[in-house]
Amino acid sequence: MGSEKHIKIHNKSDKPDNVVLNEHDLVSRCEDLEKQLPSFLRGFFAYLRGNVLPRTRLSYLRDIRFFCQYLIEQTDLTSAKNISDIKLTDFNKIKATDVNLFMDYCRRYTVEKDDSIIVYENGNKTLARKKSSLSVMFKQLYRDELMKTNITDGFDPIRVPKAGEREIKALQDDEVMVMLDAVSTGEHLTDKERQYWKKTKRRDKAILVLFLTYGLRLFELQQLNVSSFNFSRGEFKIYRKRDKEAVMPLNESVTQVITDYLENERADDSILDETHKDALFLSLQGKRMTERQIRQLVKKYTSIGMATSRKAGYSPHKLRATAATSLIGRGNSIFDVQALMDHEQVTTTQLYAAHKMNVKRDLVNDMEWELERKERK
Repeated sequence: MGSEKHIKIHNKSDKPDNVVLNEHDLVSRCEDLEKQLPSFLRGFFAYLRGNVLPRTRLSYLRDIRFFCQYLIEQTDLTSAKNISDIKLTDFNKIKATDVNLFMDYCRRYTVEKDDSIIVYENGNKTLARKKSSLSVMFKQLYRDELMKTNITDGFDPIRVPKAGEREIKALQDDEVMVMLDAVSTGEHLTDKERQYWKKTKRRDKAILVLFLTYGLRLFELQQLNVSSFNFSRGEFKIYRKRDKEAVMPLNESVTQVITDYLENERADDSILDETHKDALFLSLQGKRMTERQIRQLVKKYTSIGMATSRKAGYSPHKLRATAATSLIGRGNSIFDVQALMDHEQVTTTQLYAAHKMNVKRDLVNDMEWELERKERK
């Protein structure tokens, strides 16, 4: 039996090898999904390659695969047993009503696995993305003249909150201080959590401070390397969406937690596998931390900050929101915060400003004074 081939990077770009490898992994997963789907979708695959980011492309392809599986298992629109065997004639039988029924099915469905039944429930935000995936696919098939009609006009609308209606979930400043105190002292951790904390407290603190200071996206932090940092120049480099490279200035607190971690806790390069030698944040196994591991870490410490259950802790994206609201609350320009956070539209940044405005309004409403008093007789 042949063993899995080792991937080697021949990198002539300015990107670190791990960023190139991560992009390669995303593209490979997309290509694997494309092989599972019907061949008449080739034009749609080409459209995705040229117009959407790899992460979005992967999400779209997963949605399409799920839709095809639904056609096989839940409808009589195809007689195919495998997704790749679905015919173009089968797709031409699909009407807008069928897609609307699929969207309704996606709200809540069950999957049997071994001796258990898993109940999946999706909110309107997820449903809207699934609808978008199908809309893009059916429009492309119509443009390629593979479908006789454009059925997307008949898709039922899915209401998602408008920008101004979204509830901004972020930590308050006092909750941030409780969280940072917990990672420094080990307070509020279970006995089992403290065992791990003793080995990773400096790493964990550095991760939280980076999220809170710069509002980094999860994948931006996960891909950081030791070589990303230039302490003599007081800066570090990150790679953002759409291949954008950004140089971020280091402040005193960030410099302190990163150097403390590097000098006093991070494993020595001599015992690390070549693939992980430059990775900034390592697991206890000496490998680059995964996004899932970082997400669990953040969930644990934010739950302590909010004095809630571990399950109710916040995701890294909520720390991104915390950074934005804190910066705006300290009087910084919305446009400066937009640049730091890498928001494509300033309207996104304004959501966090509105959040702070609402806090002020609530405070003022709680300070009503009795202006009219009855005269004494």
